[in-house]
Amino acid sequence: MNAGPIIARSGATGAGAGSSVIVAGAGIISSIGNNIDECLSALENGLAGMGAVTYLETAHRQRIPVAEVKMSNAALAEVAGRNPPGAPGSRNRIPAVSRTALLSLIAAKEALENAAIQNIRSLRTGFVSANTVGGMDTTEKFFAAFLADPANGKLREVLHHECGSITEWVADRLGIRDYLTTISTACSSSANAIFFGARLIRNGMLDVVVAGGTDALTKFTLNGFNSLMILDAGYCKPFDDERRGLNLGEGAGYLVLVSDRVAATLGKGVLCDLSGYCNANDAFHQTASSPDGRGSYLAMKGALQRSGLQPSDIDYINLHGTGTQNNDLAEGTAISRLFGQGYPPMSSTKSFTGHTLGASGGIEAVFSALAIRYGLIYPNLRFQTPMAELSLAPETKFLKDQPIRYVLSNSFGFGGNCSSLIFSKR
Repeated sequence: MNAGPIIARSGATGAGAGSSVIVAGAGIISSIGNNIDECLSALENGLAGMGAVTYLETAHRQRIPVAEVKMSNAALAEVAGRNPPGAPGSRNRIPAVSRTALLSLIAAKEALENAAIQNIRSLRTGFVSANTVGGMDTTEKFFAAFLADPANGKLREVLHHECGSITEWVADRLGIRDYLTTISTACSSSANAIFFGARLIRNGMLDVVVAGGTDALTKFTLNGFNSLMILDAGYCKPFDDERRGLNLGEGAGYLVLVSDRVAATLGKGVLCDLSGYCNANDAFHQTASSPDGRGSYLAMKGALQRSGLQPSDIDYINLHGTGTQNNDLAEGTAISRLFGQGYPPMSSTKSFTGHTLGASGGIEAVFSALAIRYGLIYPNLRFQTPMAELSLAPETKFLKDQPIRYVLSNSFGFGGNCSSLIFSKR
């Protein structure tokens, strides 16, 4: 984690400790859409983002499906408002910008536009962003050339290799300089970024926080997960008894969190409140969840306690639901322990987006906030048979106009790092 000092500013509308944290805006890019509207349309129409590898150079191109964002880096740069790498004649050009950074900039810009905070320059604003690969996609290009000939390889391609560099590059282009930090805790990274942002607001340290995360597909990631033998050669089937593994994806998702004082000045409706959050760690294994779902259980229980809610209050669970044997059983066991037989509708939207790793908590937080705003429950694609060990069945249809008041969103990462967020209707 790399953090700068929080800058005091006269006239800032600081929130007092214990104040509400409101979700004023959201932004997203994923394999199912380049913005909120496109993603919601895909969710409603059951259009998953998995397919053959198109943009990533990999030996697994014809063998392992992935959920790529459907744009080249040059196209992403244009959408982000940046000239494509290598484009001539521009002082604004940034060479060798990583895909991770471009995805982040697109989603964060949409979130800020969606929030429409008119006087944001007068407010103490932070950027808390998560990722796990940094600029590894450009680093891989460097090493391919360097290993072939040590005289080759452009050093600018390793300039933004580390995770914090992505956050700094995007924050600079967003004009956010009061506070920024990077969180990298595997698959729970974005969820941890969001609740860290909430803590900064609740304790009166910032007025606005853009929080979430980003990750792009890389050779290292694909090869690493393949070595763990947890990738599905077909399309993933979260929580199904015949699940065979996960599909890797990429994308970015951010929320704009504001204090109640800032929310009161907005001329538009907000999405919801962030009322509960908790991080727990079962310290069971480097890459596996504890079989009894202890970390998952503690994270969900702690989020409920912070929000002052009971399990029966939750109207929808956005599952972590990767589609691996271990993860789904551990999460399902924890849900059964916490909710008993009275569990609410639930689904894994990774059946659409794939597992976007460090971005998953942010992307799914966006889906959770939209579920409350528009009364939605998303389908769990390709589910057919409940797990033999548990009598849990996720929702398989897209439902509109539902009375959604409270949504629980789960993000459980390697090393046993488990986080849960609860979003509440205002």
